[in-house]
Amino acid sequence: MLGAILSFVGMAIAARELSTELDALQILFWRSFAGALLMPILLFYFGCGQVKTSRIGLQVSRGALHCLAQYGWFFGITMIPLAEVFAIEFTTPIWTIIFAAIFLNERLSLGRIAAVVLGFVGILIILRPGDQLIDTASLIVLGSAALYAITYVMVSSLARTDTPLCIMFYMTYVQLVLSSVGIIFNWGIPNIELAIWVVLVGAFGLSAHFCMAQALSKAEASEVIPIDFLRLPIIMVVAYVLYAEPLDPWLLAGVTLIVGGNYWNVRSNHRASSIESKE
Repeated sequence: MLGAILSFVGMAIAARELSTELDALQILFWRSFAGALLMPILLFYFGCGQVKTSRIGLQVSRGALHCLAQYGWFFGITMIPLAEVFAIEFTTPIWTIIFAAIFLNERLSLGRIAAVVLGFVGILIILRPGDQLIDTASLIVLGSAALYAITYVMVSSLARTDTPLCIMFYMTYVQLVLSSVGIIFNWGIPNIELAIWVVLVGAFGLSAHFCMAQALSKAEASEVIPIDFLRLPIIMVVAYVLYAEPLDPWLLAGVTLIVGGNYWNVRSNHRASSIESKE
C-alpha cells in the first residue's frame, strides 16, 4: 500500500504537469498509451502466463469502470486543488466498505460503520452544500471515488483467481481502447518537453495498481483501502510546496473526520484479528 500511495501521488503530479497543455481525456489517453508500451516489459519479466484468466467479462467490466473513474480523477486534477481532489477521493474507503458488504458479504463491524458515518460527515464539511454552489469538478471527483470503490471490490474478487499482473493487463488495454475512441474527437499531443511526464504518468499508473492488487490479494478490501489515508498529508505538502496551493481550514476539518473514521476502522480490524488469533 505504501508503494501504491507514492505512485498515486507521482501520477497526480505528472497529470498536473501535463494539464498545462492537455485536458483530462487527452491525459487519460496518454497515460493509457504509455502504460500499454511499458506492459510488455512486465510480461517479459514475470511471464506471459500471468495474464491467463477465466473471468474475462469481469476483467473487461472492471477496466471500463476504472476508465470512467480515472477520467473523473484527471478532470478534478485539471480543475481544482490537488489536496481537494485527494480529500474527496478519500471517500473511496467509505464506498469500499459499503460495496464490500453488499457484493462480497464482508461484515459491517462497529469500526466500519463509524468510518462510513464520519466519512460522509467529513465530505459534507468539505463540499459544504448550501453554503455555496458545489463545484461540478468536485461532484465528478466524488462520483469517481465511488467508481474506484467498485473497481477495488472487483479487484478483491479477481485477486482470488487472477494474478495482479493479469488485472493490470486487462485494465491497461481496456482503458487504452476506450480512451482511444474518445480522443478521436479531441486529439492532443504534448510537446517534447512534456514527454517525460507522459512516461511517468504511465509508469506510476502501472506501479500504483500493481501494488494495490498485491495488497488486495492479501487482505480484505475494507481493511486495505483505509490505509490509503497517508496520501492526504503527502499530497497536501506536495501541493503547497510545488503549486503554492493554500490549505483550506474546512478541508482540514473534513479530512480529520474522514481519516479518524478510517483509522478507527483499521484499529477495530486489528483488535478483532488479535482476539480471533488468541482464540
